[in-house]
Amino acid sequence: MNYKIHCRIFQKIILACSLLILAGCSARGPEVRTVRVEVPVLVPCKTKEVAAPPLATVGLKRTDSLEVKVRALLAERRQRIGYERQILAAQRACQ
Repeated sequence: MNYKIHCRIFQKIILACSLLILAGCSARGPEVRTVRVEVPVLVPCKTKEVAAPPLATVGLKRTDSLEVKVRALLAERRQRIGYERQILAAQRACQ
């Protein structure tokens, strides 16, 4: 009878020790991982400000001849086209 009691106590001790060992193996520290996430970030566009050209028709007078007025209007048209191209170039540089 004494032998049976000792066997049961021994079994309980072995069972408790094995449970402690299993619990120790499962309780590891948290795994630290570095994760790289690529997110687009808005960056302010740094281009030179496009200055408006002085228009050719500003200096016209009522008394100027028709030929002078037409030449000034054609020159202003060319200025406007060049100014628009500069603005578009600045805009494309920001994309």
